[in-house]
Amino acid sequence: MEPTPLTPSAHADTFARDHLPPADQWPELVFNLPELHYPDRLNCGAELLDATVERFGASRPVFRTGSGEVWTYGQLQGHVDRIAQVLTSDLGVVPGNRVLLRGPTTPWLAACWLAVMKAGAVAVTVLAQHRTHELATMCEIAEVGHALCDARFLEDLKGVSGLRVTPFGSDSPDDLCRLAERQPDGFTPVDTAADDVALIAFTSGTTGRPKGCIHFHRDVLAIADTFSRHVLKPEPGDVFAGSPPLGFTFGLGGLVIFPMRAGASALLLEQAGPKQLLPAIAEHGVSVVFTAPTAYRAMLDEMDRSESIADVRSLRRCVSAGENLPSATWQSWYERTGLRIINGIGATELLHIFISAADDAIRPGATGTPVPGWSARVVDGEGKPVADGEPGLLAVRGPVGCRYLSDPRQREYVQGGWNITGDTYVRDPDGYFRYVARADDMIISAGYNIAGPEVEDALLRHPDVLEAAVVGQPDELRGQIVAAYVVLRDGVPRTPDTAEALREFVKAELVPYKCPRVLEFPESLPRTPTGKLQRFRLRTGGDLE
Repeated sequence: MEPTPLTPSAHADTFARDHLPPADQWPELVFNLPELHYPDRLNCGAELLDATVERFGASRPVFRTGSGEVWTYGQLQGHVDRIAQVLTSDLGVVPGNRVLLRGPTTPWLAACWLAVMKAGAVAVTVLAQHRTHELATMCEIAEVGHALCDARFLEDLKGVSGLRVTPFGSDSPDDLCRLAERQPDGFTPVDTAADDVALIAFTSGTTGRPKGCIHFHRDVLAIADTFSRHVLKPEPGDVFAGSPPLGFTFGLGGLVIFPMRAGASALLLEQAGPKQLLPAIAEHGVSVVFTAPTAYRAMLDEMDRSESIADVRSLRRCVSAGENLPSATWQSWYERTGLRIINGIGATELLHIFISAADDAIRPGATGTPVPGWSARVVDGEGKPVADGEPGLLAVRGPVGCRYLSDPRQREYVQGGWNITGDTYVRDPDGYFRYVARADDMIISAGYNIAGPEVEDALLRHPDVLEAAVVGQPDELRGQIVAAYVVLRDGVPRTPDTAEALREFVKAELVPYKCPRVLEFPESLPRTPTGKLQRFRLRTGGDLE
């Protein structure tokens, strides 16, 4: 099935649309909910901001900071419109130009993103932790010419050639905020097509050249009108918070798109690790939190230290994604807080979560069922569905699909109209999907197939274990052996006796051949800036300290 022909573009700079994959390499897109039938002309920035002001009024809070600052929707609208004026007048940005956005999670960074949307440009939001080489590569791939950057994070951009950088948050007369103060109120959003490119999100992959994932204006709204609307079900009075940065689509959705679509507000924290997030939940009355499984485990450890659950009394929704959520972590969080974590799987290629479950539909140990608007199945290496209960590759389709920016890996991700996520899953007879492993994380030892996450889950059930990662390492006799890297709780000795105790514990939980033959105790596990585990570093057995 070929994609529907694209709507006439509002872009003067047509680079992004010109570098979409060929039509025959697109996934099939499905719009099977009434709310997904968007008009041909659509600007997601105007819809998230201007339309929300019309529905709920300008006086509602939209962004909060850790220091207690509160922006209303009306104030945000004023800042966004003046920044859009700076972009189009002072900086000469035209619709379709790519604009790099860099900085920690702040209201100003969110305002810049919305301004880029309203100006009809294409946002390339990166992480504050990215370094010059990484930034240069992304700018080269996306042919980025402009950057708006938090003034505290300019250094790494100085080595990127051909980039006009405008700081914000400085005392310079050329600072974006100073330039914006001189602009008049109001800005007419560019009349973009629903299928004009709104953003290019780069994968946070652990190895290889990053892939630019192209997403349209309608895609931005589609993730809010599927997962957020039907599973999360936010309310206008909700206060969102979370650890993922805005350069990570998990964070963009959870901290900007979802709350604004619902008329709610978000607490934007520059530092949002477990030690910062936990007290912020109590201080600011956070009701919806987005973070990774590791953070829930760490917050449990913090709560155990304080022997209190008062820290999370305001919460009503907890979302986990980015990695598989071990059932042991889910159960521990539920027993400690009474809150059921909403597990989900998403992908940068698909922008956000597409399989999940909430409330009574949650089944610990399973990811869930396809989010309304999405469908999924488990297939073999040739793309044919496998029987329920049999492991295979997860294939997904819905209103958003993978479109890499000029990348031959498009053919690997999209096969037969389906998005092949690279995860091994099992579909239960009643339609629930259970995670097995990343397709490249399956351990084959002496002829046995061993899913690393299953062994991790067993280790995490031990009270001395804070984090665990299990990978296969080469072995001349067995092909691979199971190697476990375990972060222990404070005070637990990193000794052979502890290793042996953990092995015996796993043997009591799983069949013996799944027990780790290598067991090491690093201080921490190697992760990308977005929190994903760098398993390739564990497989090589390199120095992790």
